[in-house]
Amino acid sequence: MTRSTHEKFWSAAREAVPALPVRMPAPWSFGATSDQADELLALVLDGTKTATASALWDIESDDEPVPQAGEASMILDGGNRPRAVIVTTSVEIVAFSAVDAAHAYSEGEGDRTLKEWREVHEQFWRCYGQTTRAFSSDMPVVCERFELVFAG
Repeated sequence: MTRSTHEKFWSAAREAVPALPVRMPAPWSFGATSDQADELLALVLDGTKTATASALWDIESDDEPVPQAGEASMILDGGNRPRAVIVTTSVEIVAFSAVDAAHAYSEGEGDRTLKEWREVHEQFWRCYGQTTRAFSSDMPVVCERFELVFAG
């Protein structure tokens, strides 16, 4: 998708939600593959997914800032098309082993249990981790909650 497509989407989002910032945030998608992006976006759009988790080590290795409450994000589908705007409502950094059942449920994936969350996320970070640090149960995880404010 072209930048102008993203800019048009952001303009429509700002028209619908005037409290959004003028400056368009960098667009991103959930997951690491186009299929994951589409699956997770669908959960956001139907209201099931209201949280996400990122490995702090990956954020640091990409030289990205840690998400902050109040920040808006433009979410892309698996084809890099803008589809949603979310606003982060809270951020907590905890060890992988300290992520709780409420957060796992809020991520909306699978059977929404902590057991499945841990299995899926360990596998994800072992496969797609962007740092040379190996997965560990004490690795810091950025637990982010958000609200869907615009879908297009």
